[in-house]
Amino acid sequence: MRDRLPALRELGVIEKTGPGRAKYILSRRYYEFVGKKGEYTRKRGLDRETNKQLLLKHITDNASDGARLAELRQVLPDLTADQVQYLVRELKREGKVDVEGRTRAARWYPKER
Repeated sequence: MRDRLPALRELGVIEKTGPGRAKYILSRRYYEFVGKKGEYTRKRGLDRETNKQLLLKHITDNASDGARLAELRQVLPDLTADQVQYLVRELKREGKVDVEGRTRAARWYPKER
C-alpha cells in the first residue's frame, strides 16, 4: 500500500499532515467535492500559531491560579503531552509566559499578571 502513496499525493487525492512521521488524510479538494469542507479543517487540525494562541488564552484566563500542563493538554486534546509542552516552552522563549514550580506541580502564568 505504501508504494501507492506518492501517486495518490501527485493526483491530489491525499495529503501529508504535519512534520515527522507520515500521516495522510484525504485532500482538501476531495472534501470540497463531497461538500464537507469543515470536516477537512477538523481532520487537518490547527496550525502551530493558533495552537499557541489557544494555550496563551487559557493561561491568561487562569492567571490567578496558574495553569497546569494537564489543563493545557485539555485545551489541545489532539496533541501529545510533549507537543503541548513544546508549544508552552516556545511561549516562554518568546517572553509571553513564565513557569513556577517543577514536574506535575508546575504552573504556567502569563508574563504580565
